[in-house]
Amino acid sequence: MAKKQTRRTFLRRSLGSVLTLLGLSSGGFLYANRIEPSLLDIQELQIKHPLIPKSFDGIKLVQFSDTHLGFQYNLHQFTKLVKKINSLQPDIILFTGDLMDEPNQYTEINRLMPILKSLHAPLGKYCIFGNHDHGGYGSDIYRNIMVNSDFSVLLNESAPVKMSDGSIIYLLGIDDAMLGNPNLPLALKNVPNNTFNILLSHAPDLAETAAQYPVYWQLSGHSHGGQIKIPLLGALVTPPFGQLYPEGLYSVGDDSHLSLYVNRGIGTTRLPFRFLSKPELTIFTLRPEK
Repeated sequence: MAKKQTRRTFLRRSLGSVLTLLGLSSGGFLYANRIEPSLLDIQELQIKHPLIPKSFDGIKLVQFSDTHLGFQYNLHQFTKLVKKINSLQPDIILFTGDLMDEPNQYTEINRLMPILKSLHAPLGKYCIFGNHDHGGYGSDIYRNIMVNSDFSVLLNESAPVKMSDGSIIYLLGIDDAMLGNPNLPLALKNVPNNTFNILLSHAPDLAETAAQYPVYWQLSGHSHGGQIKIPLLGALVTPPFGQLYPEGLYSVGDDSHLSLYVNRGIGTTRLPFRFLSKPELTIFTLRPEK
């Protein structure tokens, strides 16, 4: 606990110094604490690949991540987020970890589950573990919430997504890198060769490993885009396993065959600030590529 408080104090002082240097001071704190965390940025990308079957053309996936409920992010805000996601009419919903900031301290689980359950996606809702989902003996708490909210929890395993014509793609999910035991070969065990797949990994930096396998896209969260960024310098602090790829789209591997996208997440952790790193929803549209 002392270590956590020391880091939090360091970050707060660092942020204060930066904002003072920028001439923002209290106004900067107000913006970073109250305004930017409530600004939702919606990013839209196309996932193109020759292995995507034609019947999946136009299929829409919506990714959200890192809500950190209980730390400066509440169920009223989350309900608005869920309504926004549903308004996008996704075919598939993907959650890439860190639902609650401290699962064993969260007291509104009974209110949370109906909200999660109201998320609608005809081709399924899928999720993975983040480090906070394991933290504080939260693994079973998180799994029970997601299963009872009609999510498929992918823990070093795969899930086929099938269309009526029999065509198929696979979603892969691996465990968190910090507090879990990610096992990509196990997740790939039942995936046929030459089948398009998308990997969900809370930790973006595991793309370095994923690029050595037949994985074509990886979707991650964890880094919050740095959460607090300094103009010209970048993120003030990035977490372990979120330092190589803090946000956005990357090509990874010797032949760049793996595309990685890192979502900035919704909530905050450790410090209740976002600066130059807006909360994000990401919409992906599948497109077969000739």
